[in-house]
Amino acid sequence: MRDVLLERAGALAVLLEAVSEAVAGRGRVVLVRGEAGMGKSSLLRVFREGLPAGLRVLYGACEDLVTARPYGPLRDAVTGTGGPLDLALAAGGGDGVFEAAVAELRGPRPTVLMVEDLHWADDATLDVLGHLARRVGDLPAVVVVAVRDGGAPAGHRLERWLGAGTVRQVLLRPLSVTAVGELAAGTGWRAASLHDLTAGNPFFVTEALAVAPGQVPATVAEAVLARVRRLDPACQAALAQLAVVPGWVDFALLEQLLDGDHLDVLVAAEEQGMLRVRADGVGFRHELARQAIEASLPALRRRMLHRAVIAALRRQDRPDPTRLVHHAARGGDAGTVLEYAPGAGREAAAAGSHRQALAHFEAAAAHADRLPPEQSAAVLDGYAWELHNAHRFGAAVAVGERAVAGYAGLGDAVAHGQALVRLSRLYYLVGHTGQAERTARASVDTLEQAGSAAATAFAVTNHGAILALVGDPGADRTLSRASELAERAGRVDLVELCLNYQSLAGPGLDPDGRIGLLRRSLDLALAHGHYEHAARGYTNLGELLYRYGRLEELERCLADGLAFTRDRGFWSHSYNLEVHACLLRMRRGDWAGAEAGLAALIERDEDPGMLRLYAEPQYARLLARRGAPEAGPLLEAAWRHALAQRSLIGLAYAGTGLMEWAWLCGRTDVAAAVLDGWRPHSDRPGAEPVDAELRRYARRAGLLAPGEPDISNVDDGPYERALTLADSGALQAAVEAVRMLDELGAIAAARLVRRGLRRRGVRTVPRGPLAATRAHPAGLTRRQAGVLSLLAEGLTNAEIATKLVLSVRTVDRHVASILDKLGVSSRREAAAMARSPANAAAW
Repeated sequence: MRDVLLERAGALAVLLEAVSEAVAGRGRVVLVRGEAGMGKSSLLRVFREGLPAGLRVLYGACEDLVTARPYGPLRDAVTGTGGPLDLALAAGGGDGVFEAAVAELRGPRPTVLMVEDLHWADDATLDVLGHLARRVGDLPAVVVVAVRDGGAPAGHRLERWLGAGTVRQVLLRPLSVTAVGELAAGTGWRAASLHDLTAGNPFFVTEALAVAPGQVPATVAEAVLARVRRLDPACQAALAQLAVVPGWVDFALLEQLLDGDHLDVLVAAEEQGMLRVRADGVGFRHELARQAIEASLPALRRRMLHRAVIAALRRQDRPDPTRLVHHAARGGDAGTVLEYAPGAGREAAAAGSHRQALAHFEAAAAHADRLPPEQSAAVLDGYAWELHNAHRFGAAVAVGERAVAGYAGLGDAVAHGQALVRLSRLYYLVGHTGQAERTARASVDTLEQAGSAAATAFAVTNHGAILALVGDPGADRTLSRASELAERAGRVDLVELCLNYQSLAGPGLDPDGRIGLLRRSLDLALAHGHYEHAARGYTNLGELLYRYGRLEELERCLADGLAFTRDRGFWSHSYNLEVHACLLRMRRGDWAGAEAGLAALIERDEDPGMLRLYAEPQYARLLARRGAPEAGPLLEAAWRHALAQRSLIGLAYAGTGLMEWAWLCGRTDVAAAVLDGWRPHSDRPGAEPVDAELRRYARRAGLLAPGEPDISNVDDGPYERALTLADSGALQAAVEAVRMLDELGAIAAARLVRRGLRRRGVRTVPRGPLAATRAHPAGLTRRQAGVLSLLAEGLTNAEIATKLVLSVRTVDRHVASILDKLGVSSRREAAAMARSPANAAAW
């Protein structure tokens, strides 16, 4: 059956134009989007058949497996070519794949790389394609990817590189009534009726046209199954077996699955257009058809069919572990899961496919009690670390504690001590600072007794890092010892980390000295391929550059660091850098961009652990500047967390935010409490700019004498410049400050400066923006106003969460805050208030 393309000429023209540009050396990514059945695969087949001679075409597709294969579509595209990417993947993947992918597309002939069903891709594949998206502009290549709308969840890695300037999106829409009429010509169907039934979905249209006359399928699945029922029983049974295998099935596997039946049992299905046959195997014409048949099978039969696939795969010389785990999970074969999932998880983690690694370890951990103790502990250890990579810090700690307990019972002091090192880091990231310190100390004691020099260096380095982060005076001494141990053990990776954290803990260093140590650490890590350490280098460098007001350097650090961490899947480090990108916008006066970015980060993660102290206080600080009433409770909560965790960045961001709020609201009691809480930390290494900022706001709050010198040399952007004008005492400067603050939307500070001008007898104080433009009349934030409007439409919290791409928990919090601000006790009352004519007009 040939593909009939209607109303796709524009999309095809975009693809061919991209090829022409690539031939001229201007590469591009074309993203073909559309709902399931919209004709993405058909478009790509026609595009491929029409490519001019001389182009090289590489093709791969992702599959609907329980856990995707690391680099799956890229392996399929280049295996056997002998090119740079083929060789890098054959060598085990890893970081060399990024540059190998660029080299693969560099020549000598123009190349078209096609990847279908990207919504099922593994993380490593998405990272490589994201890397290419940022570099393809200078390559003679087109990267064509197809993705199902709604197939990838919010926050999926795909979203993170769609903004690259080389990416062009093509959206496939449903067919018009006219196009449906062309397809239905001579069938007896009325075009309008068929269009109403199928909503113009091309796949549904063709399936509906293929069923017996007189049948009216209500869904795509019904249409597919109606066609299946017209086949003989042997063909139906063969299709059922084929339907439990996502993607293409090679002929050797297919012959084993059909258990001696000849392949001609499937000829009728091919003739009906349900199957496609290629040189390398057989597959369904559309994944929707395969899924419809699989879903129609009774559960016990599906289980038996999956087990048949497991048996056939096991007879292969080198069975694919990912496929085995998929069928074992679907077929309820715990033994096969335990045999293959841990190794597949380690392979996925090494490739950077951390979502897939997590799924493998999760599958194995469910049956860990059936493993020998040492294997069980190793599975739990790997599972804990992948939970950490997924920002599920609370769960990571719980599983990490089980792993440590498992190792403790084995008598393997080295494995036990190293697990303690990892658990101490998990404790720190979840915000349990005291437990992190105690566990780090225990890891050092355990490994010193074990007599492993390299493992002891690892533990002492980790202990020194945690001491540096919480401001312990012994941090520098511990890190110096760790560096000596690392040098003797030949652990350059640990030397890098010691330099990193010595930049934070070293006493008496000036800003150049601290930043210089960090740059040395980062350069060493990049040179030796220690990429997680390099990611830590980028994040700590970004923090220092922001703290010292080196904004141009910060901008370069953020550009390099975000590309690096996103390419390699270091999402907690990327989170840190994204926060500082928002703070850079905030410092430069782009408050709307900063607020939107910080809100998105806060809503993206259900369990941010100690990372909440990066984004939440800064977001609340912006709310305070706009006069939002919820700012105070948010900042007070952040300050309590910061005092408990003792990290300098948490104390800095929560402390300065709460101090500013206290000044803006006239709460000298709160300002005094912040100053008291900060004093024990004020002489920590690198704390000078934080101390200067806190003292500046304490002075504005009337807690310090106005004549005290301000030691800060930080350029704080338009907001701080406006406040400095207001502090100067000159009347004209204060009037100019009001104007600048109004432009920024700094309602609270502008109110204070106006009040001061009036007290001084100035009669022509600028009035500022109208109240309607300053804030919601009920004091709601923009996000809360949006939630309230959906409440008024009758949506549930879950429906609101789906519509706004938020978590249900976040919507719950917004609704509770809305009820409080409106002074009502139920959603129904809030919705009624929003729908009232007076409020509808004002709100």
